[in-house]
Amino acid sequence: MEKWYLMTAVVLIGLTVRWTVSLNSYSGAGKPPMFGDYEAQRHWQEITFNLPIKQWYFNSSDNNLQYWGLDYPPLTAYHSLLCAYVAEFINPDWIALHTSRGYESQAHKLFMRTTVLIADLLIYIPAVVLYCCCLKEISIKKRIAKVLCILLYPGLILIDYGHFQNIYNSVSLGFALWGVLGVCYDWDLLGSLAFCLAINYKQMELYHSLPFFCFLLGKCFKKGLKGKGFVLLIKLVCTVVAAFLLCWLPFFTEREQTLQVLRRLFPVDRGLFEDKVANVWCSFSVFLKIKDILPHHIQIIISFCFTFLSLLPACIKLTLHPSPKGFKFTLVSCALSFFLFSFQVHEKSILLVSLPVCLVLSEIPFMSTWFLLVSTFSMLPLLLKDELLMPSVVTMMAFFIACATSFSIFEKTSEEELQLKSFSISVRKYFPCFTFLPRIILHLFLFSVITMVLLTLMTVTLDPPQRLPDLFSVLVCFVSCLNFLFFWVYFNIIIMWDSKNGRNPKKIN
Repeated sequence: MEKWYLMTAVVLIGLTVRWTVSLNSYSGAGKPPMFGDYEAQRHWQEITFNLPIKQWYFNSSDNNLQYWGLDYPPLTAYHSLLCAYVAEFINPDWIALHTSRGYESQAHKLFMRTTVLIADLLIYIPAVVLYCCCLKEISIKKRIAKVLCILLYPGLILIDYGHFQNIYNSVSLGFALWGVLGVCYDWDLLGSLAFCLAINYKQMELYHSLPFFCFLLGKCFKKGLKGKGFVLLIKLVCTVVAAFLLCWLPFFTEREQTLQVLRRLFPVDRGLFEDKVANVWCSFSVFLKIKDILPHHIQIIISFCFTFLSLLPACIKLTLHPSPKGFKFTLVSCALSFFLFSFQVHEKSILLVSLPVCLVLSEIPFMSTWFLLVSTFSMLPLLLKDELLMPSVVTMMAFFIACATSFSIFEKTSEEELQLKSFSISVRKYFPCFTFLPRIILHLFLFSVITMVLLTLMTVTLDPPQRLPDLFSVLVCFVSCLNFLFFWVYFNIIIMWDSKNGRNPKKIN
């Protein structure tokens, strides 16, 4: 019973932090004519409520796609419609066609913030609590501590409750987490259904799609494709097809409807990257303007090749040796590959990497905490633009203190605790003196933290040179990208040198 008292207290702490952050500014507040992501979400409610479903994704006099046109899958549109019905009941002016554009008031802000909180309470937070409660290999206190740390992760809180992302990240990430729970607990059909809902809510969940596919395919191979494995494969295919059919049914009536939705979901014309994002292409463009030098279609091909090749080894390993542990680490690796190398990446997409990193927080607390801090720092230009400096600093410090005290992260830096023992033994066969890896990683951590602190102070206190107005933003992205490349190598080393993945999996109970 005491466990549930503590768990309730932890959830209340997470909710309190979320609501406190929501009292701050949001994206595009008082900044016409486009405003920001907050206005995008309100506008989608206006469009879905006032226009027929066949017009939601098409440009018209009532639906100017240049003004925050709907560019997310049908489940997002249905969610916007549901919120619109509630908004219409409270105050029809909030979603009146045309006249509500740019609407801002304290009452409406309260309504919008509440919709995020309700989505969190219904989908994301229950998934986090259940996931941690089902971890058999750690104590009850550690499970509760893990819930606290995941709920205090500043990146998701600042984007959903501060910036106000133009789509509820907690919904798509929550569905994805329910999917992880399902497939790790051998509820494969329910897990597949949950993940299909995640993809149909936010197309960027495709970052996680290959690990799900490879893990389930590996399970089918393990059961035997001439017996139970084939039956499971057929059931999975039917579940996925049925889920997509139900979500897309109104848009399958006409071929052009389907094609238009797909064009809106995958706008390849927007270019290799947008704004300042901490991936390879944006960082590399400091030295070589790839977007200006290479033709558009060549950029697409190059980014596809880099992405595919970077995630291929981990996916092959997972297919041949499926295990819950290998699945979670492959989720991290593949999502990070997509973020670093794929086409049309946004800075907020790092949240798709952060979710699986949160899941392995108790396995590698030091590295997970470090990564989650860097992921939040990588969005610094966006957070500063929305006047969220103070919430960012406070939530990052709170998260770091929670992780450091709950998991004693500075005591978990040995080769074994970092899960690098197998790799180190392999290297020592050729270089016997290779015993300094933990010390190198600890020094890199200190250097990384000092760099993040200094860059934050410089960005806040100094004016950039007139010739280089984006200097500090570019430096933040470049430093973050170097960190992410290091983490990509680290997680792939864990995956490829983990011989226990296929032999002695630590399953969720």
